[in-house]
Amino acid sequence: MNQNETQIDKLDEIVTQSILYDFYGELLSDHKKQIFEDYVLNDLSLSEIAAEQGISRQGVYDIVKRCTLELKDYEAKLSLVNKFQSMKDKLTSIKDIVQEITLNRDITQISTITTLADDILKEL
Repeated sequence: MNQNETQIDKLDEIVTQSILYDFYGELLSDHKKQIFEDYVLNDLSLSEIAAEQGISRQGVYDIVKRCTLELKDYEAKLSLVNKFQSMKDKLTSIKDIVQEITLNRDITQISTITTLADDILKEL
């Protein structure tokens, strides 16, 4: 694995952590939430957080790791991120179809919009 791939993997992990935190962050304790926010969202180093919290760098790392596992576990059980993404994709499709209907005056895809809307309603 080259350095570029490693950096991309790290960025992917941060994006995943951020999204999971948006959905499930309130389920973490205040202490964990603060450390996780500082590391993932505020981009503070382990050393900076450790000094601020009065714990070791390893302690900060362990808390971030545990929070990530906890957030992933919530997603595995509740699938809120997955459902959100599915609805977002379907709404984007509806928007694209409406735009196409508007441009071409071709209403044959109305049934597709109805099906997508029904799918969204089932997910809610």
